[in-house]
Amino acid sequence: MTESASSPQLRVYNTMNQRLEPLAPVRPGEVGIYVCGPTVYDVPHAGHARSAVAFDLLVRHLRASGLKVTFVRNITDIDDKILKRASETGEEPLSLSARMTGIYQDDIGAINCLEPDHQPKVSDHMPEVISLVEKLIEHGAGYVVDMPNGSKDVYFSLKAFDGYGKLSRRNIAELEVGARVAESDQKRDPLDFALWKGAPGESYGWQSPWGKGRPGWHIECSAMSEKYLGFGFDIHGGGMDLIFPHHENEIAQSEASHPGQGPFARVWMHNGFVNVDKEKMSKSLGNFVTIRDVLGRNDPEAFRYFLLTVQYRGPLTFDSVKLEDGRVVFPGVDDAERRVDYLYTTLERLDALAKQPAEPAGKTPKELAPLEEVIRGARGKVQAALDDDLNTPVALAAIAELAKAANDLCDLAVKRRKDKVLQGAAQALAVVGSAGLRSSADVLGLMVTEPAEYARRTRERRLRIRGLDASSIEKSIVDRTDARAQKDFARADAIRAELLVRGVEIADTPEGTVWRIGV
Repeated sequence: MTESASSPQLRVYNTMNQRLEPLAPVRPGEVGIYVCGPTVYDVPHAGHARSAVAFDLLVRHLRASGLKVTFVRNITDIDDKILKRASETGEEPLSLSARMTGIYQDDIGAINCLEPDHQPKVSDHMPEVISLVEKLIEHGAGYVVDMPNGSKDVYFSLKAFDGYGKLSRRNIAELEVGARVAESDQKRDPLDFALWKGAPGESYGWQSPWGKGRPGWHIECSAMSEKYLGFGFDIHGGGMDLIFPHHENEIAQSEASHPGQGPFARVWMHNGFVNVDKEKMSKSLGNFVTIRDVLGRNDPEAFRYFLLTVQYRGPLTFDSVKLEDGRVVFPGVDDAERRVDYLYTTLERLDALAKQPAEPAGKTPKELAPLEEVIRGARGKVQAALDDDLNTPVALAAIAELAKAANDLCDLAVKRRKDKVLQGAAQALAVVGSAGLRSSADVLGLMVTEPAEYARRTRERRLRIRGLDASSIEKSIVDRTDARAQKDFARADAIRAELLVRGVEIADTPEGTVWRIGV
């Protein structure tokens, strides 16, 4: 991190060294980030969302700290899983992967993830892949094998690379055949892995010096990261499940092709799993919940908030509950949505106070001094929390503290509405609070719309989910207002209770009765 940047204390956990380290970019003021994206054979689930949000947060924080970021996230659109799924559905493999790529981009866009600067697909980078395989053969780290079917495979020789295992802390002598490394009698060593797989009789393949075939799983990321960021870039990221063998193999390939030139990436960052019943959420276990499942029930900002409630390296528990009426709810995301509701309501109150006519602010009254300290200090607390390895729970706590102080400010302004001095100071502080709440939440990718728009979209969705009609609710409120006017308070209370059972919360204000649908 450069001295000119506004966040000189940023520290991140480097999996390679297993410790927190200050971020020191290769080029001062610039950061290059490569993140392993999805293998697009199916719709994305909550685990994919967590990885996307974790590194989106990193990019946002670095840019907010004054750094120029080049963010690359790949799309694996060539893979055995894609071929298998395509054969099951009868779809052409690249058509399947293109369709799933679109769904992935739409879904993570819905939870406000920024688009990468580059999002390369493997199928578009075959020349780079082939060139890197040739380079590894030239350096003696790759070798060609004639297969029984007449094709030629290319393998990476682990014994040609002394540093294998340094990321995952694994010893080659202790490794067993497996962990996504297919056995083959033709390999020199059981742990050697494929750089190129021949496919002479298949329709799905690309021409190469070794005949028709397709790349191995790991070579793609080595090739594409080097194309867009060069060798020896700043940060390589992905899920913890990629540490071995994928990232370990990437290191071997890239560093073997650049002997003596230093590390492939300076920092390795890995996000934790999303767990269901204490097991990692995954398609292979069949315990996954898709992003669209969640967004069918909850607001996108609520889902994003939920994903930020645990620091990115820790395990995140995702639970679902089936109600008696058959609806499936997600308690953790529901709680997050209530918190987002509160933040938007707070922002609405601040904006209303800021627009009220008042005397010019003078010296801050002593009653407001503690609130002013919290309100003005919130953004700095969020910055410090994110500088500490993206500590989102602490950042969210600082925003919650700001929201409480803001509501206390609004309450005091209502209570002391005739105090012109306090009103002037409160109005000025509301302006600061509104800006502070927006900027503090914005770096987390939250509160990206106006309170009225958030209220509209959440009301529409909650009405639909509960099968309610706004006009019938309005009629009940009119009936309750009439009952109160006639001093029939028992009937008025009964109507309120009936609405509450239906999930409708009402509040009586000087401007009349307002209602909202609870989460």
